[in-house]
Parts: sequence; C-alpha cells; structure tokens
Amino acid sequence: MLETAKHILLILSALFPIVNPLGGSPVFLALTRHYPASARRALARKVAMNSFVLLIASFLVGTHILHFFGISIPVVQVGGGLVVISNGWAMLKQKEEPDRGRDVQKKVDLEDIFRNAFYPLTLPLTVGPGSVSIAITLGANLPRHLGPNLRAIVAAVLGSAIVSASIYLCYAFADRMAAVIGESGMIITLRLSSFLLVCIGVQIMWNGVSALVHAFAAGGH
Repeated sequence: MLETAKHILLILSALFPIVNPLGGSPVFLALTRHYPASARRALARKVAMNSFVLLIASFLVGTHILHFFGISIPVVQVGGGLVVISNGWAMLKQKEEPDRGRDVQKKVDLEDIFRNAFYPLTLPLTVGPGSVSIAITLGANLPRHLGPNLRAIVAAVLGSAIVSASIYLCYAFADRMAAVIGESGMIITLRLSSFLLVCIGVQIMWNGVSALVHAFAAGGH
C-alpha cells in the first residue's frame, strides 16, 4: 500500500505541473466562449476522459508504439512543440469578438463540439507532448516482476484519474473563475496564457532538438 502511494505521488508530482489544468482553463474557456454552460461541461467531461485514456495508453504501451514506428521521444517533443507553438500563436493573434450571446448558443450542436474534444483540446492543449513523454518515461521504468508491476499499474491508473478529475473541475467551472476576475481580467489572462503556450511549445521543441543534437554528437565520436 505504501509503495502504491509513493508511485501515485511520483506520477502526480511529475504530471500536474505539465498538465496544469488551472492554467489551461482560460484557454479552454476562450475556445468555448460561445457554448452554453451545459455543453461546456459535457465537453470538459469528454476532454477529461480523453486525457485519462491518453495518459494510461502512454504509460502502458507508449514505449512499444514508438519503438514499432521507430520514433524517439525527442522527435515527439519537436513535433508536439511545433503544434503547441502553432496553437498558442493563433490564439495570441486572435481578435476579440463581441459576445453574440444566446443566438450563437442556440445553434450549438454537441456532435460539432465533440469534434474538437480530442484535437486540439485534449492533445496538445491539455495533455501535450511533455505530459506524454513523461508518462512514456515512467512506463519505461516499470518493474518487470509481477507484484511490483501490478502496484505500479494501479498507481498509474489512480494518478491519471486524479489528474483527469482536476482537468474536469477546472474546465467545467472555468466560467465561474471568469465571473470572479471579470471580462478584462479574462482577456489579460487569455493573452498571458497564449504567450505562455507559445513559450511552452518552444521549450518542448528545444528539449527535443537538444536531445537530438546530443545524440548526433555522441554518435559522431
């Protein structure tokens, strides 16, 4: 039991700063600002479920998938970093539109909303290449003996479930946070979040590029 708790704490301490659902909630709200609260919460639930599945899949089989396609984690970081930069830049340049209120909300279709649930809301805006690479790295270090292996898998499931629950809570009630800080505060927060998203993307890409350069340099000696 103690070992499982240690594994859960390790997973949470590694994933929470990268996933950062509280910091991602203004971005989520900006992308869903024309949706009614019920639709936004349904979408938040879908994103949380997608995030849980993606984290677990990365933890358990991510290493095998990358090996099958001959892809290294640095390459995933470079590609994912470019996608994050692209999304952050698009949001940074996005012009503020007047709130068209209920006329827009009446036209919202849940099927149309859910098309964006995986991309870009889950991947890469919520569970990005940094989170995936951490989950894959933790999964690659799984113990090979049956008992410890089962404890590590249980810890991965519980840790991912806690992260996903925090994603749902932060995203589903992002509008309440917006009401507290006001419209101008949300605009400022969105701009800062968009800029930070670009910076995070650059950092993720740089980590991948640095690892590839070091690998190339080491191979040349």
